[in-house]
Amino acid sequence: MLSKLYEEACPKLIDRFKEREENVKMDVFNTFIELLRQTGNVTKGQTDMNELSPRWLLKQEVPKIVKSINRQLREKTIKTKVGAFSVLKELVVVLPDCLADHIGSLISGIEKALSDKSSTSNLKIEALIFTRLVLASHSPSVFHPYIKALSSPVLSAVGERYYKVTAEALRVCGELVRVVRPNIEGYGFDFKPYVHPIYNAIMTRLTNQDQDQEVKECAISCMGLLVSTFGDNLRAELPACLPVLVDRMGNEITRLTAVKAFAVIATSPLNIDLSCVLEHVIAELTAFLRKANRALRQATLGTLNSLIVAYGDKIGSSAYEIIIVELSSLISDSDLHMTALALELCCTLMADKRASPNVGLAVRNKVLPQALTLIKSSLLQGQALMALQNFFAALVYSANTSFDALLDSLLSSAKPSPQSGGVAKQALCSIAQCVAVLCLAAGDQKCSTTVKMLTDILRDDSSSNSAKQHLALLCLGEIGRRKDLSSHAHIENIVIESFQSPFEEIKSAASYALGNIAVGNLSKYLPFILDQIDNQQKKQYLLLHSLKEVIVRQSVDKAEFQDSSVEKILKLLFNHCESEEEGVRNVVAECLGKIALIEPAKLVPALKVRTTSPAAFTRATVVIAVKYSIVERPEKIDEIIYPEISSFLMLIKDHDRHVRRAAVLALSTAAHNKPNLIKGLLPELLPLLYDQTIVKQELIRTVDLGPFKHIVDDGLELRKAAFECVDTLLDSCLDQVNPSSFIVPYLKSGLDDHYDVKMPCHLILSKLADKCPSAVLAVLDSLVDPLLKTINFKPKQDAVKQEVDRNEDMIRSALRAIASLNRISGGDCSLKFKHLMNEISKSSTLWEKYHSIRNE
Repeated sequence: MLSKLYEEACPKLIDRFKEREENVKMDVFNTFIELLRQTGNVTKGQTDMNELSPRWLLKQEVPKIVKSINRQLREKTIKTKVGAFSVLKELVVVLPDCLADHIGSLISGIEKALSDKSSTSNLKIEALIFTRLVLASHSPSVFHPYIKALSSPVLSAVGERYYKVTAEALRVCGELVRVVRPNIEGYGFDFKPYVHPIYNAIMTRLTNQDQDQEVKECAISCMGLLVSTFGDNLRAELPACLPVLVDRMGNEITRLTAVKAFAVIATSPLNIDLSCVLEHVIAELTAFLRKANRALRQATLGTLNSLIVAYGDKIGSSAYEIIIVELSSLISDSDLHMTALALELCCTLMADKRASPNVGLAVRNKVLPQALTLIKSSLLQGQALMALQNFFAALVYSANTSFDALLDSLLSSAKPSPQSGGVAKQALCSIAQCVAVLCLAAGDQKCSTTVKMLTDILRDDSSSNSAKQHLALLCLGEIGRRKDLSSHAHIENIVIESFQSPFEEIKSAASYALGNIAVGNLSKYLPFILDQIDNQQKKQYLLLHSLKEVIVRQSVDKAEFQDSSVEKILKLLFNHCESEEEGVRNVVAECLGKIALIEPAKLVPALKVRTTSPAAFTRATVVIAVKYSIVERPEKIDEIIYPEISSFLMLIKDHDRHVRRAAVLALSTAAHNKPNLIKGLLPELLPLLYDQTIVKQELIRTVDLGPFKHIVDDGLELRKAAFECVDTLLDSCLDQVNPSSFIVPYLKSGLDDHYDVKMPCHLILSKLADKCPSAVLAVLDSLVDPLLKTINFKPKQDAVKQEVDRNEDMIRSALRAIASLNRISGGDCSLKFKHLMNEISKSSTLWEKYHSIRNE
C-alpha cells in the first residue's frame, strides 16, 4: 500500500516543492514530512532495501529531493528555509546515510543559515539539528573535505546569545569531535588544526556561570567528549579544564552531567592523565552513593567502575574500603537495577590485581551478607541475578574466600527459617544457579566433589528433607547445563529415580535436572531421554519436560541438533500428538515450536502437512506449536512461516472446538508478537473469530451426578480465548478492526456471559471507549443493561469466600468499564446511561468503589 503511494504521490510532491505561494509550499513540505514519518513507522527495525519497498523507492528520489531542497535554501524567505531543513531532518531519520553523495551541495545552505545576519533563531536551530543528525548518521570520511567550512559557523553559533541555539550548537560540536577524529590513530585526516578552536569555544561556555541549565549541561557533556577524544593534544589545557568539571560535580544542577562526563573520559583509550583531580573525583563520587537521587547513584556506579578499571593503581585501598561500605547499602531487592550495578562494581574491585588483599576482605565482610540475603528473594532475576552469579565467582577467583565456606553459605540460605518459613521456588533456582557458577569458578576437582555430594543426597533413602533434595536436583541441572557430567557414572539414573517422589516439586526438579544434564552432553543423554519416553509410559509427561528443557536451551543458545537427532525427536513428538492428556500435548506442542525456531525449513512443512490430519488432537497440537514458534524477537522462521500461516490460522473454522481454540490462541500470540504476519489475513479471520465469541448450545451439556445435575459449558474456554484475542488485536491491529460490527451483537453478548468471559469484555469496552468513542456512543444504550445486571449481582447467602471475591472483582471490572464510558464526550445524551450513573450514585457501596476506581 505504502509502496504504491510512493510511486504515485512522492514524485508529484517533490515537483510541488517549487510552488511560489509560501503557504502552499509549507503545506507540501508538511505532507511530505508526514509521508516520511509513515515510512519510518512502517519500516521501523527493517534494514532491507528490496526493490519496490518504500525505503528503496524513497532512496531513488533522494537526488531529486536534494536538488529541489537546495533551491529552497537559496530562497530569501526564512519560513521556506525552515521547512526545507525540516524535510531534510526527517529524510535523514528515515534513511540514514542517504545524503553521502550530496553533502557538498548542502554545506553552503547550512553555512548561510548559520552565518547570515537575516537568519532567525528558529532557522539556526533547524539547521543545527539537521547538521547534528547528518553528522551522526553518515560515515565521518564523507565530511572530511568540508570540516573547515562546517566548523566555523558551528563554533560561531556556540557563542550565540539565545540559549537554545547555543545548546544545539554544542550538541553539533559533540558530533563534530567524533567526525574529526573517528579513531585514535587519526589516519587519513589531519584533525590537529581543529582541536584548539573547538576547545576554546566549549571552554568559554563551560566557565560561564551566568547561563541556562541546558547550555551548562551541553557544555559539560561536550567537554567530556572533547577531553576523551583529543586529550593527548590538550595536555597543557587539562589542569585548567578538569578542575572546572570537578567543580560542576559540586553543583546540584550539573552534577549528574559531570559524573557522566568523567565516565566518558575514563573509558578513553588515550589514558587521560587525571592525577590532578582523581582523588577529589573519587571522594565526590563515593559521597554521591548516599544521595537520594536514583539517576545520580546509577551514573555514579557506572563512572566509578570505569575509573577503577582505568586508574585502579592510582586509587588508595582506603578509598576502596569506603566505596565497599557504601555499596553494601545498595544491595537489596527493592531496586534490582541498582543492585546489579553495585555488584558489578564489587566484581571490578575484586578483579583488580593491583588492589590490596584488604579489598577482598572488606567485600566478604560487608557485601557477602547482603548478597546472601538477596539470593533468598523471589524477585531476583535478569541482570541482578547474572551480577550475583559473577559476584560469587569473583569471590572464589580473588582467593579471599574459601570455596567450601561459600558453598556452605549458599546451601544454608535455602534452609527454611522459623520467621519466614520455606524458601520460594524462585529463590531455590537462584541459589542453584549461583552454586553452579561457583563450582565452575573453583575448578574441576571442587566441581566433581560437589556433584558427588549432591548425588549422595539423592541416593540417601533416609533423607526425608524434600527441600534439600529439591535444591540438589536444581543444582545438578544448573551444573550439568554448563559442564559435561558424563564422568559421574549413572547420574541420569540417579536423577530419574526422583520421578518416584511423592512430592510434585521434586518430580518437576528431577525433570528439569535431567534435561539440563543432557544439554551438557547431548550425544550421551539425549538418546537416553528419547528411549525412556518410548518405554516409560508412567513417566512420559516428566520425560517430555526433560526433552523440552533440552530443546528450549538449544533454541536460546542458537545451537543446532544433529540431523539424526532431529529426525528421532520429531518422530517421537508426532507420535504423541494424539495423547489423551492435554498436558502431554501442550509439552509436545512447545517442543515442536521451539525446534521450529532452530530448524524452520524442516519443521514448517512438517507441521503444515498435519493440519489436514484426521485426528483433531494432532491438528490442535501443530497449531499450538506454531503459537510457540512466534516469538517477539526476529527469527529465521518468520520469512518461512509468513506465506504458510493462513493454513494454521484458518483452522479457526474447524469442526472440533479444541482445534478452534488452538487457532484462536495462535492468532492472539501472532497479533501480540508479530502483527505483520497476520494483518493481511484479518478481513477473512475476524468474522470467524467473532463467531467463536457466541454461546453455542451444542457445546452445553448436562452431567447427571445422581442427587443433582451439573451443567458443563465446553465452549467457555473458547469464548474466553476469542475475546482475549480481540483485546490483543485492539492493541496491535486497531486499524483492521471495525468496532461497529463487533460491539453489537458480540461484545454485548459477552457482557452478559460467564464471569471468565465478562472480565476480558470489560477490558475491551474500556479500550473501545478510549480509542473508538463514536462507535461505542452509537450503541451505548444497548450496553447498559448487562453492565447494570453485573454491578447489582449478589452472591448466594451460602457462597464460599472465593465466589464472593470473584464477584467483587467482576463488579470492580464493570465499574472500570463504566468509568471509561463516562469519559466519552456526549455520553450524557443516553438516558439509559444516565440512569445507570444514578443507580451507582444512590448506592454508597458502589459509589465508593466507582470513586476509588476513577482516581486510580
